[in-house]
Amino acid sequence: MSNFKYKKMKKLLTVICLSLAFMTAQAQEKKTLNVLAIGAHPDDCDSKFGGTAAMLAKMGYKVKFLALTNGDAGHQSMGGGPLAKKRRQEAIDAAKALGIAEYEVLDNHDGELFPTLNVRLEVIRRIRDWDADIVLGLRPNDYHPDHRNAGSVVQDAAYMNIVPNVAPDTPPLQKNPVFLYMSDHFKKPYPFQKDIAVIIDEVIDTKVKGLAAHDSQMFEWLPWTNGTDLSTIPEGEKERLAWLKEKWMNRKPNASTLEAVKKWYPNLDVSKVNHVEFFEICEYGKQPTDAEIKEMFPMLGSK
Repeated sequence: MSNFKYKKMKKLLTVICLSLAFMTAQAQEKKTLNVLAIGAHPDDCDSKFGGTAAMLAKMGYKVKFLALTNGDAGHQSMGGGPLAKKRRQEAIDAAKALGIAEYEVLDNHDGELFPTLNVRLEVIRRIRDWDADIVLGLRPNDYHPDHRNAGSVVQDAAYMNIVPNVAPDTPPLQKNPVFLYMSDHFKKPYPFQKDIAVIIDEVIDTKVKGLAAHDSQMFEWLPWTNGTDLSTIPEGEKERLAWLKEKWMNRKPNASTLEAVKKWYPNLDVSKVNHVEFFEICEYGKQPTDAEIKEMFPMLGSK
């Protein structure tokens, strides 16, 4: 082979290698998405999305939880600034347990959240700053007024993310994210729709550890509101985790629920599934196809 041909072939191979490297980098970039879950209080997102969040974070996704209030009313014997400080630290600890990138707690008062313009602008800015591909929120028909209003705020922010003259101090998103509702059991005006089902059996202990980080809620406030004798709650870390898992995670899906799982895990014996997180697609954001949903949630169908 002549020196000229050798150099030409070497150049061609270099171009091919660079092209393949670029295509691979692009493919990897597409697989790594930014996810923002928005709740009313510290611990809302953890209970409804903690397992899926842990799985996505492990896959390299950039996952953030955002609480719109500081939780300063959610306790039977403490409140105000000291409780807000405690709950903010609990959120930080929960983020570490779940392996997510960030857990932000806004300084709005617990029990006083309204879907005002100022709160909506706060949400729009955070969605934009996170460059979110997926945004999760609550449905606006929950028992708690803060939950309802948090859901309304996220809905109100959905389209406005791409409007340049709204919150002009942050650059608008070039495309609307996929907006998803986290699950609930309320029936009016219509029941929650299980559009997406993610099996979280492999990370259920991680989810429990994330919830346990919110100790003022999981071992004090919520048991107290349910009439549990607090003296019966274990003291040791291992025992508390076991108690929490049994108390809050022992909710094996029923037959109708497992039908929703079959769509996304067609080759799996769903009778062996114990823990699932469900999500409903909101009409206000990008409307993903089934193929796009599988790209966003790579664990679907992997069993």
